Amino acid sequence: MTQPENDVLKAAQDNLWLHFTRHSSYKDNEIPTIVRGEGAYIYDIHGKRYLDGLAGLFVVQVGHGRQELAEAAAKQAQELAFFPLWSYAHPKAAELAYRLAKEAPGDLNRVFFTTGGGEAVETAWKLAKQYYKVTGKPLKHKVISRQIAYHGTPQGALSITGIPAFKQMFEPLVPGSIRVPNTNHYRADEITGVKGMTPEQYGLWAADRVARAIEMEGPDTVAAVFVEPVQNAGGCFPPPPGYFQRLREICDEYDVLLVSDEVICAYGRLGTMFGGQKFDYTPDIITSAKGLTSGYSPLGAMIAHDRLFEPFKNGEEMFAHGYTFGGHPVSAAVALANLDIFEREDLLGHVTRNEDAFRSTLEKLKDLPIVGDVRGSGYFWGIELVKDKATKETFSAEESERLIRGYLSNALYSNGLYCRADDRGDPVIQLAPPLIAGQKEFDEIESIIRNVLVEGLNLL
Repeated sequence: MTQPENDVLKAAQDNLWLHFTRHSSYKDNEIPTIVRGEGAYIYDIHGKRYLDGLAGLFVVQVGHGRQELAEAAAKQAQELAFFPLWSYAHPKAAELAYRLAKEAPGDLNRVFFTTGGGEAVETAWKLAKQYYKVTGKPLKHKVISRQIAYHGTPQGALSITGIPAFKQMFEPLVPGSIRVPNTNHYRADEITGVKGMTPEQYGLWAADRVARAIEMEGPDTVAAVFVEPVQNAGGCFPPPPGYFQRLREICDEYDVLLVSDEVICAYGRLGTMFGGQKFDYTPDIITSAKGLTSGYSPLGAMIAHDRLFEPFKNGEEMFAHGYTFGGHPVSAAVALANLDIFEREDLLGHVTRNEDAFRSTLEKLKDLPIVGDVRGSGYFWGIELVKDKATKETFSAEESERLIRGYLSNALYSNGLYCRADDRGDPVIQLAPPLIAGQKEFDEIESIIRNVLVEGLNLL
């Protein structure tokens, strides 16, 4: 190992504070350090190659090493490296806002830029509160979200998040967040207490829990419902048929905004530009980030229906909210170049054409006794691990700790696959490779997971 490599590894160990990381895991171990990427693969500081089975963090849609995105960033930095969107515009932000509005469903034509997904969620809740205040319904401020759902780390977004363990150290948080069941049909029997519900029946049941929550809180106090098209945390819960159509009806009936949190699901992850388009519903607000630039520069966006902008068009009313780097010129330029690649290479069509092949390749793993369910959509899949397939018995907290952190996370990585082994809910392996991936990468993913799980059975 060269001296500079030693310096980097030491700096990572001594000075870097990693996100969502137990640093005790690296007390006696080197921190994995990734130095470059190419296509669907990444390389560590020692030169070892790994298949990027999570697209970084559901981000790198067009793959690593795209020179034209780097060039777009450099060109824009030379012209205008920075200017805020506070009472001023710049061309790339305006052009990108137009392009996103053109792609968005319905009348979602107003784009408010942020620097990331959590900030986009925070923005949506603040807009919902102010919108109802200035339109004569000042009590409407509460939000409804789903159990186990993750919506970000800012104080408001964290309040909306449905994972107690992520929240308790930061409480008290923003009041007014209510939880309802998610769309995990695999666990429908235990969630509902009713055996044998069809996906359609469970979808309507889950949507109606939102209506009941609105009624219990009082419709005059509820401002918005936050839902992901495919829920990430818990392991890729797709919506049952009819779920979003019923949810749209409920939101319209009670004058509640439907916010589609598409920080992961937008920009091709499901094979459509926006996740709601995959499941045929039109929200009032879309929150997005990640794949908008394929991670080559930070950027998020809240896209709002025209009517939500109406109170701010005239008079003295102002949405008193913003971020210094929201809509950064370099990031906006990268996003435009990224969307050009989407069009030129038909990445949406590529995902749609290969979705079934990805699913069927992963479903081969269901012959293993530890694999209970394979679910998801597009290039976004979860594999739920169970203790007993017949009864769907899950692992205890101690067993899950041993399985996920004691074995799976390291074993998958050591075998050349970067992905996520997670236990926010029941233990799952999550997969979301770059959108350029195909059957070769699907087979490699399945092979590595199979080998790791077969070996892992001996540890249980």
